[in-house]
Amino acid sequence: MRCCGYDEFFDARLARKDADRYLRKGLRTSARHVLELAREGGLAGAEVLEIGGGVGALSVELVAAGAAHATVVELSSGYEEAARGLLAERGLERRVEHRRGDVVEAGDELGDADVVVLERVVCCYPDATALVGAVAARTRRRLVLSYPRPGAPARAFARVANLVLRLRRSDFRIAAHPRETIRAAALAHGLQPAGPESGGPVWRVAAFDRAYPTSR
Repeated sequence: MRCCGYDEFFDARLARKDADRYLRKGLRTSARHVLELAREGGLAGAEVLEIGGGVGALSVELVAAGAAHATVVELSSGYEEAARGLLAERGLERRVEHRRGDVVEAGDELGDADVVVLERVVCCYPDATALVGAVAARTRRRLVLSYPRPGAPARAFARVANLVLRLRRSDFRIAAHPRETIRAAALAHGLQPAGPESGGPVWRVAAFDRAYPTSR
């Protein structure tokens, strides 16, 4: 596995907080932007793949918006119990599947999907080219992902956060990957930008479409 410290940082306590927050307040702002762009690409009957989905709140909303089925792939085992509870709460155990693993290393065991989404995931993976390339290769129609707004503030935040993590002896690190790196990885696998990026002052959201969507 290319990444370290996930089980320690993204633990069961954080998972419960994420699930409780979603049940009380719904999706956070950046996730709503991802959902909106995914819907614009067409969700009716779609097979969705969500990478780094945590408890699966975004996948729950994507299925509610018309997707036929969603698969959530998560590196940390800490989300499993909270994810099962959330799906039971919404009665979606048969329409949303949770799997543990690394999409970069999954190989043929993880199939393609009509719509692929990554919400606040790119900054948690050390190799943006490998990650975005792996998900772009599995995208039949539309890829939607969020990442920190590029620039000096994001880079400074990453440096400070990683210093704190080192002092706490955590192996987890965050990264402020350049927008150009993310875009190039998507384009290298046959995707094209589906319009200008959106989002707020901290998180940006971009969508990419396959020019000639592939069949199932």
